[in-house]
Amino acid sequence: MALPTLSARCPGRVRDLERQREQEARWRQQWELHARYFREQEVRGSRQAQWSSRKSFQRSMSAFQRERMKEEKQQKLQECRERLRIMLQEERDQLEAELRDVRPDRATLTRQLVEKTDALRSAREERRKNCLKCLCAQVETELHKDHVVSQWQVQQQERKQADERTQEEKRRLENEYERTRREALERMKEEEEKKRRQEEKKRAEDLRKQMEELKLREQEAERLKQEQEALMSQRWELEKLEDERKRMEESRRKTEFGHFLTRQYRAQLKRRAQQVQEELEADRQILAALLEGDVEEQRLEKARRERAVTDAAWMKSVIEEQLQLEREREAEFDILYREEAQRVWEKREAEWEKERRARERLMREVLTGRQQQLEERMKENRLAREESLQRREELIQQLERERLTQRQEREQQEGARTARMQEISAQVEQRRREQWEEQQRQAQEELQESRPRSAWT
Repeated sequence: MALPTLSARCPGRVRDLERQREQEARWRQQWELHARYFREQEVRGSRQAQWSSRKSFQRSMSAFQRERMKEEKQQKLQECRERLRIMLQEERDQLEAELRDVRPDRATLTRQLVEKTDALRSAREERRKNCLKCLCAQVETELHKDHVVSQWQVQQQERKQADERTQEEKRRLENEYERTRREALERMKEEEEKKRRQEEKKRAEDLRKQMEELKLREQEAERLKQEQEALMSQRWELEKLEDERKRMEESRRKTEFGHFLTRQYRAQLKRRAQQVQEELEADRQILAALLEGDVEEQRLEKARRERAVTDAAWMKSVIEEQLQLEREREAEFDILYREEAQRVWEKREAEWEKERRARERLMREVLTGRQQQLEERMKENRLAREESLQRREELIQQLERERLTQRQEREQQEGARTARMQEISAQVEQRRREQWEEQQRQAQEELQESRPRSAWT
């Protein structure tokens, strides 16, 4: 029997499945977005770490220092040349002034000029030697400084290489830790997914069993309904048989009254015997029908109907004996005279009345017992239907509670997954912040360590 609630629950189950699939699709999309974000951040962090590493900083600072030293050398050479040019110009101006102030004779002038020229040449050579000495000393100083700086750079390079190895080992350990953490998270996720699938499978099995039980309850309700209809039909049949017996009794009385008026005893006895035979045959048929119905039902209710079957069988045998007796009596009526027929009529009438009353009493007991059995079966059927209906309502409420529990568990799982993703995002952000602070600290230390190189300039 189809229930009106099932058609309303099936679309709800379909909607729940659709919402679950949409939620899982959103989770997968969100997971892919987070994974892509993490990959981009990892690439960006690696590039940023490479650009802000000590090696890159050292290369930049070395190039900057080389360019700076080259510019300083060019500037110092230009300054030396400018000083020499100024000194030569001053000597030339001084010589011209002296020549204008002194006007000796030509020989003296020539000698003085030669001496002056020699003195100037000697002084110029001396100044040139001094300048060359200063320049050589400066070059030696620069070479010594370059040697010291190169040695310091070698030491710094070795130190940076050691720091890089330490950082590489640290990054390797961090990557190993991150990989282990991700593997642990993946295992936890797989275990949770496996547990969730097992729980869903168990719930689906419970739901299937409950649906099967509900279907069995519906079939039982349908069977009880059909049994109720059959019991009602049997009760109507009994009422119909009772009405038929009453009608036959009324017809018998009318016929008896008509025969009493005619006082045709012999024919009346034969007709009365035939009438009694008809009544007995009708009662026999009723009892046979009841007996057949009881025999068909005794497999299900054998203990309860055993007495009724026995009574009906006994009543049937009694009626058959009376029917045989009436047939024998009918054969005797043909040889009776009028007086004998009247006497036999009165005697037979008294016997018939006595037998009829006994038969009426027995038939009433049988029909009353049958009616009570039908009433008891109808009552049991009604109680069974009420119990089946109550169990069906309990199953529907249990299914509703199960659906509500599943929805609450899905909401809790979604909240836990969201909290886990937020925790992972916070950990990644904290790790990125720590890496950035570490890079800034290393850059600051490298900047402070590079200051001794500028002290030589």
